[in-house]
This record gives sequence, C-alpha cells and structure tokens, in this order.
Amino acid sequence: MRTPQGLQALIDDGVIDEVLRPLKSGKEAAVYVVRSGGEVRCAKVYKDMAQRSFQQRVQYQEGRKVRGSREARAIGKATKYGRKQQETAWKNTEVDALYQLRAAGVRVPEPFGYFHGVLVMELVTDDQGFSAPRLGEVELEADQAREYHKVLVRQVQLMLCCGLIHGDLSAYNVLVGPDGPVVIDFPQVVSAGGNNAARTMLLRDVNNLTASLGRFAPELLDTWFGEEMWALFEAGELHPDTVLTGEFTPDESSIDLDSVRHAINDAREEALIRQQGREAAAEDDA
Repeated sequence: MRTPQGLQALIDDGVIDEVLRPLKSGKEAAVYVVRSGGEVRCAKVYKDMAQRSFQQRVQYQEGRKVRGSREARAIGKATKYGRKQQETAWKNTEVDALYQLRAAGVRVPEPFGYFHGVLVMELVTDDQGFSAPRLGEVELEADQAREYHKVLVRQVQLMLCCGLIHGDLSAYNVLVGPDGPVVIDFPQVVSAGGNNAARTMLLRDVNNLTASLGRFAPELLDTWFGEEMWALFEAGELHPDTVLTGEFTPDESSIDLDSVRHAINDAREEALIRQQGREAAAEDDA
C-alpha cells in the first residue's frame, strides 16, 4: 500500500521496512500493520487535535507531570506554544504508560519505541495470527466471561498499584489474544493520586468491564471490585499481591448505593448499544 505521510520518516530512518495495511483509525490516532526488522508489528500515528479537543481532555490531564517549568507555564496560559506542548505531552503519555505498565506485569502490548510522533508496538493477534478481536466483539461462555473478568480486574489492580487508571476502559479497549485479554489505548491514562476524578474513573472502568462481561455471567453484576480496590488504595493497603474478593460494605451515610447500581446498569446498557451499533454497521457493510 501507499506509505502514509506519518510513517514515511520511519521508513527513511529504517525503523520500519514496509507498511502492510491499515488496522484501525479513530479520533486520536490511526494504526497500521507494518513490517519492522523481520517482525510484523503495528504503528500508531497520533493525530493533531483541534483546540476544542483539549477542552474535552482537561479532566484526564489533571495531575499529570510536565517535563519542564517553561512548558508547564505555557500550558497554563494556553499559548500557541503551550497548546503544542500539551499536544506533545498527550502523545507521550501513552508511550510512558506502556513502558511503565509492561514493566509492572500488566497485560499491555509491548512497546518497541517512539519515533517522530509514532508509537511502534506489538501487534496483538489471535491464535491464527490475525489481528485480535476486541472483547466487545466476541461471544463468550459463562466460564470464559468469569475468567476474563478476573484477569481484567487484576490488570486494573496492577495499574492502580502503579498509580495509574486507564480512564476509558471498556470491552472495546481490550483485545482477546490466545492467552486472554490485553488492555490497549492509554493516551487518556489518569494519575490516581493527582486527579480529583480518579475514583470516579476507576469505578467507571471496572463497571464498564463488569457490565459487558455480566451479559454472559450475570452474577458478576453483584461484585464490588472497584469500590473494594479504591478503599484499599486510599488506605495504602493495595499491593500487587493483594487478594480481592469483590465484596465491599459501603458507608451508606456517604455513598448512594442506588446511584452506584444505576451507574453499573447504565454502563451495561451502553455496552449493549455499542454492540448493537457495531452489528448493524457490519450488516450494512455486508
């Protein structure tokens, strides 16, 4: 295929040898399957975002560290230079998170480097070598759903122990490889200790996964892993080897239990709507 403009510099530098095909394209980035050093990998080309997109991402950026005082001041003043630095920081965030999480044992794609604004990383495949499907695109048996839920809650726990929250986790940011789920897409990753919305985002991440997998194993909907995890984290008692039970006794004086359950049900309905939309789109393309 014709080399996309964003990948030409990597070919010129010998980082990749060939662009094989597009994999997916979204608002944040376009991903291509490439050949690099004899291996088939993927290259994520980040798109430049309009200023309105920065406004939408404010809640995610709270608590993130900026590498220089000049950059921090410019970002705070929203100057042209500041917006450019904010865009650079947004792109760097996923790269930094992948290296950190991979080192901590989280099931994420292996990164192979960041070149000219392009992240080269492992291509997650299925057991036949094709691009792995998203979790929201597969039908599961109840036992499979329970196992995937256990694995994914474990990944959220390991991320939180690193001080990070995915921030946009759902069945469509999880790929299903031969060895189970792999979590992807981290540009919006949140600082657990520096973001006022951290707890809300953690609960939303866990509830999204629970709602999607609860379609196949309904008893999962009666678990409280997100609440249990956050309580332990706040108390300084959450560790990578902490065994979670999914049981949690909330303080009813400060937590609206109905609202929590409504949030889970809303997440479940959203997952179903997304699935139906994708099925309808697939029928239209057929």
